[in-house]
Amino acid sequence: MDRKLNLNRAETFSFINPWIRYFLFFFSFLFWVFSLLIVAIGVYAKAQKATDTVRDTFLIDPAIILIVVGVVMFFITFCGCIGALRENIHLLKTFSFSLTLVFLTQLAIAVLGFFYSDQTRDALGKFVNKAIVHYRDDLDLQNLMDYIQREFKCCGWNNYTDWSWNLYFNCTQGNPSSERCAVPYSCCTPVPGEVVINTMCGFGVQTQNYLDATKSIYPVGCADRAVLWIESHLLLVGALALGLSLPQIAGIVLSQILISQIQDEINSML
Repeated sequence: MDRKLNLNRAETFSFINPWIRYFLFFFSFLFWVFSLLIVAIGVYAKAQKATDTVRDTFLIDPAIILIVVGVVMFFITFCGCIGALRENIHLLKTFSFSLTLVFLTQLAIAVLGFFYSDQTRDALGKFVNKAIVHYRDDLDLQNLMDYIQREFKCCGWNNYTDWSWNLYFNCTQGNPSSERCAVPYSCCTPVPGEVVINTMCGFGVQTQNYLDATKSIYPVGCADRAVLWIESHLLLVGALALGLSLPQIAGIVLSQILISQIQDEINSML
């Protein structure tokens, strides 16, 4: 009787913890659904401007960035979902390796950005420069730039004269544009009680000196504003970094535990 009971226990015993297995599955499934949503938003945004022929904006197109991020997330989380559900070691190893690679890449970017702050600022400056040049060519890019300038209360990258890089806002004498020497309305300081936004509030501002410009716009560049914002919100920045890294670390640890348990299960059957 005892021998039969021991055999039954041996048959039902498993090295694989179902809690870890199903937690990893639902964890991956949640981010898998989120990745599909990101891809759908990116594809929809790109489809709305399918006639866009400006190739130079490809790498700074918010819709393209969303699609790329969503596809990468979809691949990683798909491996996690199916790997945990089917107890597939190869998929779980792919999931763990991909997450580790993404985490280390983010960590390397953060460390290099801290120790090489000047080079990081120059690289971001080139990105913003290209965004300013193509401000009128891409509606998503235009909305993104307007949002950044409104939220950070800034104008341009270094200062408000950076908008002369744009074909429409260029301040050279021969520019026939009606917006010559202007800046976008998102640079303007809000007028108390104003109900309708004055989109022409930045007209002619580039011809003014710094002190005169402060009367109608935010003349400070977004580079300086971003640095000040980070310095004054270190706790929030740290919390965001922690919130971004913890799910990745959790996924790596859980997948490695499950891989180890599956290997023990396989070895016990040999």
